Amino acid sequence: MTTDTAPAAARSAPRAATGWRLVFDLFKLRIGIAIGATALAGLAIAPGGIDAWRAIGVVLAVTLASAAAGAFNQYVERDIDRSMRRTRNRAFVTGRLVAGPVWPLTIGAVACAGVGLAWLAANPLSALYTALGAFTYGVVYTVWLKRRTAWNIVIGGLAGSFAVLAGAAAVDPGLPDPTTLAFAVVLFLWTPPHFWSLAIAYRDDYAAARVPMLPVVVGDAAAARAVFSGAAMLVAASLVPVFLGMSWLYATAAVAGGVLMLVRAGQLALEPTRPRALASFHASLVQLSLLIVAASVEPLLRA
Repeated sequence: MTTDTAPAAARSAPRAATGWRLVFDLFKLRIGIAIGATALAGLAIAPGGIDAWRAIGVVLAVTLASAAAGAFNQYVERDIDRSMRRTRNRAFVTGRLVAGPVWPLTIGAVACAGVGLAWLAANPLSALYTALGAFTYGVVYTVWLKRRTAWNIVIGGLAGSFAVLAGAAAVDPGLPDPTTLAFAVVLFLWTPPHFWSLAIAYRDDYAAARVPMLPVVVGDAAAARAVFSGAAMLVAASLVPVFLGMSWLYATAAVAGGVLMLVRAGQLALEPTRPRALASFHASLVQLSLLIVAASVEPLLRA
């Protein structure tokens, strides 16, 4: 309870802003929105189409499910987060939110809302893919793999692939077509070089928390070489949809983003330092953004 004499309206605005920021950070909505955009790309590249409201429903559904997985990640990892400089200000660590049984129930409700919305807006298969994406990140990666193996993020990369499949299944609930599968593979291959770059930059944090991220297990130099190898596989995979009929715009985005990522990953392999790792991390974000935007406007070019 505040004791200052400022008007109530003036005091409520900062509290509201803080509350919204708390929700945004807890549910990792920056990542959730990116995963929702990935589902939109899946919608766009799948043969056929659906009406705008159903498409919005599917994208929102995938975003909600991803947000629930992100919040569950923070709830489960609050002990790890306390040991890491990058995460020690998260709400469950600082006490702004108090861990308790209400949180798994709330997070589960958000996840169920996302899966249910995918079912209503699209079909059961889209809902299944939406659920599998959240389960992969929230349970397979966070609970089962992260503290046990350096391969944690490799398998965790399936979460992005399921978002692509959820979007595509909303258009066609049959077997995914080759272009959709190729783009799902791109999302799977994107995650390791992206996250290993970040892990190199914050290796000391992960070591302090005893999390076996690749740089902690094999060292920065070997991890940097793995980033470059992963980037090379990713860039090659990102070009496959071009040969399956994707437009010149997608081809341009794949080449431009791929060159940037290879350059930054190559620099990191030659000089495995924190600045190079962060540059590689940011290049991977640019590369994926270019691919998603290009894939999402594909229907406009078809028309």
